[in-house]
Amino acid sequence: MTTHFITAEIDLQETPNQLHSCIEAELQKRGEPLRWAITSVDTQQQKAQVEAIVTVESPSTASA
Repeated sequence: MTTHFITAEIDLQETPNQLHSCIEAELQKRGEPLRWAITSVDTQQQKAQVEAIVTVESPSTASA
């Protein structure tokens, strides 16, 4: 298993719960999120910048 630092740009949602679900879904595409934070918001473009640490199964440990 390896950890990776990633960034993602997420469209702002109408409610905080929708935003949280959208962020979790996007991060799951890239690995298992350990922690994440919204680091900036662009209100003109309606985007949130998210930084996260995710874990990814290493190919050698996936078959073990």
